[in-house]
Amino acid sequence: MTVKIKAEQLRDWGIAYGDYLVIAGPCSAESEEQVHATVAGLAKLPVNVVRAGLWKPRTRPGCFEGVGEPGLRWLKEAGAAHGLPVTTEVATPEHVEAALKAGIDVLWIGARTTVNPFSVQPIADALKGVDVPVMVKNPINPDLELWLGALERLNNSGVTKLAAIHRGFTAYKKSRFRNKPNWKIPIELRHRVPNLPIICDPSHISGNRKLIAEVAQTALDLTFDGLMIESHIDPDVALSDAKQQLKPADLGKLLASLNPMRATPSDDELAYIQGLRRIIDQLDGTLISLLKQRMDIASEIGRFKKKTRLTVFQPKRWKETLQTRIRHGRELGLDENFLTRIYEYIHEESIRHQEEGPKD
Repeated sequence: MTVKIKAEQLRDWGIAYGDYLVIAGPCSAESEEQVHATVAGLAKLPVNVVRAGLWKPRTRPGCFEGVGEPGLRWLKEAGAAHGLPVTTEVATPEHVEAALKAGIDVLWIGARTTVNPFSVQPIADALKGVDVPVMVKNPINPDLELWLGALERLNNSGVTKLAAIHRGFTAYKKSRFRNKPNWKIPIELRHRVPNLPIICDPSHISGNRKLIAEVAQTALDLTFDGLMIESHIDPDVALSDAKQQLKPADLGKLLASLNPMRATPSDDELAYIQGLRRIIDQLDGTLISLLKQRMDIASEIGRFKKKTRLTVFQPKRWKETLQTRIRHGRELGLDENFLTRIYEYIHEESIRHQEEGPKD
């Protein structure tokens, strides 16, 4: 399906920033003093937008679910005191109305909302005719179409100051990350919508402040447009997500350690890269020719199997093929998972050719 999303560049939002946008602030606004103290610390850093959650959708009741509307004033006043725009999460039309009335500069839609079109549409309807930037976090499950759908619903309501936030996906297997990065999904999003800004949320991907720098650097290496990182004046006593928040001073050290990649090479660098790309083009041509030969042979095997009434799928042969190719690839320094995926596709196509037989 064609994706038509009209999105302005991040630079057109009217927010000043350096090589990449930095959004920072507490997971949750807990008190007026906590918000002001945290923002005062962040104002000393290259932070461009201040964030704080006011309505917190929690997995189970009884957890801290946010201070709600009173926090709008704390957040707005703290940002204004240091000349910084502010952003918060909205999950209902009522949240949108309250946030806009309080003068919140940027809104974001959380992962638990993005997953449900019945929740996104009323928010999109509430934003009709409103010129405010809206950021959309990926759904908790790895579903690119749901993510795109939420962005499209907002776009259809006239929102053009749009950005996607990559915060990782729920993992069913234990991992060192709280939410699996699954980088191929935001990469595919960029491929499908090249003009859409993408921001990374290393805090939610990591779930652990020790991993935030690693994830943030990976995002910059992949030319993400910005970072959203949680920061609290005293993370150890935070009422939500304490382990993934950084003190403002520690955030400053992390930002100083990051090395953003350059998108545009020099003439000499480009010439060198183009030389290597020409070699890749030649190798790809050879690979395609070899694959065609392989499929022609598979078709001939299929013809012979039909003639002799042999089954197309031979489990023993497939097992031996996969094992020998992986062993050979490992000897050459190739990744086992990479080889497995390639040969699964090749085997699937070979089976298809055997079933169909040679083409005239």
